Parts: sequence; C-alpha cells; structure tokens
Amino acid sequence: MIVVTGATGNVGRSLVRVLAAAGAEVTATSRGISETDVPPQVRHVRSDLTDAESLRPVLDGADALFLQNGGASAHLLNTHDVLDAAKAGGVRRVVLLSSQGVATRPASASHGALGRAIEDAVQESGLEWTILRPGGFASNAFAWVEAVRTRREIAAPFADTGLPVIDPDDIAEVGAVALREVGHAGRIYELTGPALSTPRERAAAVADALGEPVRFVEQTRDEARAQMLAFLPEPVVETTLAILGEPSPAEQRVSPNVEEVLGRAPRTFADWAQRYVAAFR
Repeated sequence: MIVVTGATGNVGRSLVRVLAAAGAEVTATSRGISETDVPPQVRHVRSDLTDAESLRPVLDGADALFLQNGGASAHLLNTHDVLDAAKAGGVRRVVLLSSQGVATRPASASHGALGRAIEDAVQESGLEWTILRPGGFASNAFAWVEAVRTRREIAAPFADTGLPVIDPDDIAEVGAVALREVGHAGRIYELTGPALSTPRERAAAVADALGEPVRFVEQTRDEARAQMLAFLPEPVVETTLAILGEPSPAEQRVSPNVEEVLGRAPRTFADWAQRYVAAFR
C-alpha cells in the first residue's frame, strides 16, 4: 500500500489518481479530505501531518510513503516523528516532495534551512528515499483566476523575467514512478518545465486557452509584495520575490530529470493552461 500525504494539494491530488489508474493500492490523507477528493476505489483518511500520532493508523500496513514537506505548516512538522511512525507501520520507501530552494536559497530560513532539515531527516531515516525538488509550479497561476473571470485581467511583477515552471501533474508522475519502481533510491530529482516562460507569456497562454483577450498589467515589486503579504509570511514573500525578480542561474536552468524519469519532455505552461482552462472561464 502507498500512503499519499497532502492528498488534496496540487501534486498529491494528481498523484493519487495516477497511482490508482496504475492499479496501486492507495491511501490518501490530509486534514480535510473527503470522498469527493479521491477516485471511488481509493481509501481516504483524515490526519494531520504535524501530528505524527494521527498518522499511525494511516501508515499501518503501508510499504511506501509520499511525504509532503508540510507547506505553510512546515515549521510545525516533526519529520523524525513522522518517519518513526512510517517505519513502525512497515514503510520501506519514502518519496519526499521538497523544493528547489533547498539548493538555490540555502541561506533563506523559509526556503533553504527548513527544507534542508526535512531532507536531512529523510536521508538519515534508514528508509529507501527519493527527493523531488521542483521549481515554481505552473498551478501558481490559479491566483489569477478571480481577476481573469471578472475582468479578463492578469497582474504580475517582473513581466519579462523567465523561469522554467513545472506542471504539478509532471511532479506527480515522477513521484509515482519513484514510489513504485526500483532504481530511484538515493536520488535527488530537480524538476522543471521544458523552457523558461515569463509572466507575460504565461498570461498570453491563459488568453490563448480561453480564446479571448486577457489584459496583462505589470505590478511593481511593492504592489506584488503587498498582495502576497495578505496570505504568506513576510520571509516567504521576500524570498519568493527575489526568485521571481532576480533568479539565479540555477533557478533558470532547465533540468533533464523529468525526461530522464518519464521518458518524455515535461509539459509546457501552455499545456497546463489548456487542461485547466475551465477554472478561468
């Protein structure tokens, strides 16, 4: 059995479906999961990743674990306790969803140091481990949904600065391979899209998917910062703006890892926009 934590998130939701379609026995878990979040044949159990005791009954009888890094609650995650619960339940293999920022922003408390501590715990666990380090998600464009629906407008900073954003469905497919197949133990996969894309280009891709004009408005850094502070802690906002506005060469590098694992090129942002265009209508 494979346990997928964060099963209602952008990656976890897709991963559950990929695994179920492949015939794997899956248990999907998150704080608020319900039967509407999973395919009919998938067991779903509510648990809290920051409470290892709540995970013990979920992990009992499992042999593999997809471990989300905690997201906004990462600072509350006791990775060692979670991994101890996993081993007690029979887990032998763990795939960690980490972040590119662990390597590219090591001095950042929000992106580097905390993520490194979680990765270290996984690597020292005694389990077969694989670490996924994706860059920016294509699905971050869901933040544009309301403005596109109501005004056919997209506002973003750093209009012409490119990053190789990754489709979360590609992350899920790489995770499914690492969970089910041999040959991925001890590997760290950096996951990116196939090419750099800018906010202006991504806005145009949304417009193309809709078949309607969408006006692009370039925000100032201060405007973007004020908007982001409404839902993210300040250290996260500052590091995110630095990545978006002044990405390092490593953050702009296109990684070959998706193609190496899946045998195909990663999907483009335009592919993502076409598949999820209904959200913007």
